[in-house]
This record gives sequence, structure tokens and C-alpha cells, in this order.
Amino acid sequence: MRKALLIAIAAFSPAALHAQTKTAVFAGGCFWGVEGVFQHVKGVVDVVSGYAGGTVNNPSYEAVSSGETGHAESVKVTYDPTKVSYEKLLQIFFSVAHDPTELNRQGPDFGTQYRSAIFFQSEEQGRAAKNYIAQLEKQKFFRKKIVTQVAPLKAFFPAEDYHQDYMKYHPNQPYIVYNDAPKVERLKQLFRDEFQDW
Repeated sequence: MRKALLIAIAAFSPAALHAQTKTAVFAGGCFWGVEGVFQHVKGVVDVVSGYAGGTVNNPSYEAVSSGETGHAESVKVTYDPTKVSYEKLLQIFFSVAHDPTELNRQGPDFGTQYRSAIFFQSEEQGRAAKNYIAQLEKQKFFRKKIVTQVAPLKAFFPAEDYHQDYMKYHPNQPYIVYNDAPKVERLKQLFRDEFQDW
């Protein structure tokens, strides 16, 4: 009886929960808004803002902002694949989180650090991303060509603490109100079944 209880407890431990989740890394302009969008998706367990795709270890926000490290502002999405699929995350990324036709910019932000990118962690993710882009292009979903970079994830570095959960804790910040709040509203409209509040 005691052994069965211990097994049951282990099954619900944080380590066991983590083993059941997967991660995806997306870049689509300022990470505040992309993070905010994915935090509102059912099945997403955690979202961390950070940096990926560069050549420097543990870069600072200032270094990344210079455009010289090669990193893109990115988000690492931890999700439960039994509740939301990687394909659904791709759909939300392309239709809500950013504009994949803008080269090295998003809205008011310019530079390679704001590029559109998917950093895949498995061949399966890489194929899914490339196939989805090909499908969008074939259907001419966008008027302009998709410029999203699809590349293997070499490393992800979490951003400074003050960038984490930024949209959640600064909903009235002008940049958030003008650039990012509309994305969340669009998510709510287009993906009503997948939407969740804070």
C-alpha cells in the first residue's frame, strides 16, 4: 500500500509533469507581445522570454539590442502536447503573434534581433515548421513572401527578470497597449476554444 502511494505521488511530482511536456522556441519581434500571446493559450504551461540564434553565450539585452550578437528576441514555450499541439502553436504564431512577412522588423522595431524565426529542437519540429510555411505560401495566405527563418536551436538564454511576464504586469504601458494588446484580442477572437485568461 505504501509503495503504491509513493508511486502515485511520484507520478504527480513536478519532475514527472515536466517529462510530459514539450518545448518550442519562436521569435517574432519584441518578446513581450509574443510571450503574452502564448501565455493566453490553453495547454501552455510556461513561457520564458529570452535570446536564441546568436553566437555569444549569456548575452545581455543591451548586447542583443546592438544587433551584433546575432540573437533574436525569442520565447521558449513549454506546453502539454495532450492539450495543445505543436501545429496549433505554429498556427497561432503565424496568424496572431507576429507578421511573418516583415524582414528583420516587427512594427516599430527594426534589426535582426526582431526577425521572424522558428528554432526547432527536433527533426519533427523542423519538418512541421517548413511544411506549414509551404502550405501557407501555396494558399497565398499572405500577400507578401514569408521570411521566417527555420533553424535548429543551438541554445536559449533567458532574458533578464524585468522582461519576464512583462505584458501581464505592465498592461497599461503604451507600447503594450498599442502593439501587443491587439494581438491577444485577435487570439481571443480567432482561437476562442484555445484562449485562456491570465
